Amino acid sequence: MTITNKDRETLIKYRIEQAHEAIDEAELSINHNKLKMAINRIYYGMFYILSALALKHKFKTSKHKELIGWFNKNFIKDKIINLKYGEIIRKAFRRRSDGDYGAFVTFEKADVEKMFEDMKDFIATIEEHIKSKKSSDMVQNEKKEKKKSEK
Repeated sequence: MTITNKDRETLIKYRIEQAHEAIDEAELSINHNKLKMAINRIYYGMFYILSALALKHKFKTSKHKELIGWFNKNFIKDKIINLKYGEIIRKAFRRRSDGDYGAFVTFEKADVEKMFEDMKDFIATIEEHIKSKKSSDMVQNEKKEKKKSEK
């Protein structure tokens, strides 16, 4: 299924909104000592913003690991985005999986609060990249490269 550019932009904005809502949900969860829930919202906030980035670059997947792999390959490995953000998303994915599926898993509040700060930094950085001219230029270059390869 192909989506129009207008629909793509609408969906990108929606994913960014979801990321910001997840920040509020994570903070509320931390404040109520619901640390597993906070970990879940921390991870999903980052997942939503990565989904927006993927949409911007016309990358489609329904798999979390595939999305993270794409991000690492295209933005971390190529040093477009700082290496620390690759580690932040990998750590959040592991902890969210442990919290959602593991037995007898607990988290320390200080660790969750650190992850929350990392989440806010991650979302702000990726959102800035999505909205930057650099990101738009990358999309244009991808289109040019695709046209060349089709010839």
